[in-house]
Amino acid sequence: MLSVKNIETWYDLIRALYGISFAIKEGDIVALLGSNGAGKTTTLKTIMRLLEDDQPEKGEIEFLGRRIDRMDTEEIVRLGISYVPEGREVFPELTVMENILMGAYTRKDTKGIKSDIENVLKLFPILRERQSQEAGHLSGGEQQMLAIGRALMSRPKLLMLDEPSLGLSPLLTKEIFNIIQNINKQGVTILLVEQNVNMALQYAHYAFLMENGRIVRADKPEVLREDNDVKEFYLGISTETSVKGYKRYRRKVRFR
Repeated sequence: MLSVKNIETWYDLIRALYGISFAIKEGDIVALLGSNGAGKTTTLKTIMRLLEDDQPEKGEIEFLGRRIDRMDTEEIVRLGISYVPEGREVFPELTVMENILMGAYTRKDTKGIKSDIENVLKLFPILRERQSQEAGHLSGGEQQMLAIGRALMSRPKLLMLDEPSLGLSPLLTKEIFNIIQNINKQGVTILLVEQNVNMALQYAHYAFLMENGRIVRADKPEVLREDNDVKEFYLGISTETSVKGYKRYRRKVRFR
């Protein structure tokens, strides 16, 4: 469904992505994992053409066989990709319903929009109760649900989520991930950036691990969960973590 080939992205004179390549199969939940500054958010924004430089310096991005790295963001949304940014970014002074409707701004099919609104409200019952309330007065978990619901209104084939569990309690985090799984079962492919590696590996079908702007590992979650380096530095399982061991690991992934 999505193919990213040898992408390089820069912020002024600083290179953020070092020729990354990966592919996503239709119907999967795919996790993009890594520490802060690894390049995960930059990858999503590069795909959506949301950076100031407007396009990657090198490489190609294809979605459903069409090259999109030269398209406008609105064209990409119309083609079938939606993006929920880190921090939700709802419109705080608009009501919940107005926020949901903003997700359908590229559409003109009134009947279809009404049907999709009902689907969003079924998926997130709390939003039905809050639909006349200003979004800025919602809790963090409710705002995350609203942001996802708004993204679904464009009828995406691929939904990209950036840190959906950020700032949420463990209970709400599990609820959000269950909702993501339900959305996937409805036929939407998911690309998920998440620092909660343990939770992401429970729900993903495949995962990529990023370090310093590079893809350094790619495998099924069950394989990554059994990897000693992943256990020690991302799942916090090993009791033998040390500065020396971490430096050794970073040297290894840098050149892998």
